[in-house]
Amino acid sequence: MGLAELSNVLWREREVLELLLFKLEEEQLVLSSGRTRWLAHATREVEVVLDQVRAAELERAVHVQAVAAEVGVDAGAGLRQLAEAVDAPWDEVLGAHRDAFLVLTSEISATAAANRDVLASGRRALDEAMASLGEVGPGAPVVPVQTYGPRGGHRSGAADAGSRARLVDEAL
Repeated sequence: MGLAELSNVLWREREVLELLLFKLEEEQLVLSSGRTRWLAHATREVEVVLDQVRAAELERAVHVQAVAAEVGVDAGAGLRQLAEAVDAPWDEVLGAHRDAFLVLTSEISATAAANRDVLASGRRALDEAMASLGEVGPGAPVVPVQTYGPRGGHRSGAADAGSRARLVDEAL
């Protein structure tokens, strides 16, 4: 296994990471549109691509270890150490792959975190909606609900479940 084959493996892994980023952004669009009907499909597609990422990472690890042995670098070396150990133009090629991986993983992490935040806020809203639909009538428990104040800021309040206005989405 040589440097050209390693570079090809790195290109394939970059393509899979770009696909993962695309699928995460697609999932984000589904979340932000409120069309949760497609959320399970979008999430399943992300999981499929994550399996492809794991396979690509394993393939890269095998190739990096083989090339490291060929150039006399420690078997646990990363792309930076390999780039430092090889001659031009491979040093620049491996360095460019490494830089691209850093950018992609940063974008993937940020998008995944944003998706988790949207899901968490949706979950809180659903929990509050379900809690407000609990027992109704005299003696019903007081249910705390987070609302907006007159100036748009958050405020927590509690009201008697029977005296609160309700908007019920029948699709629930």
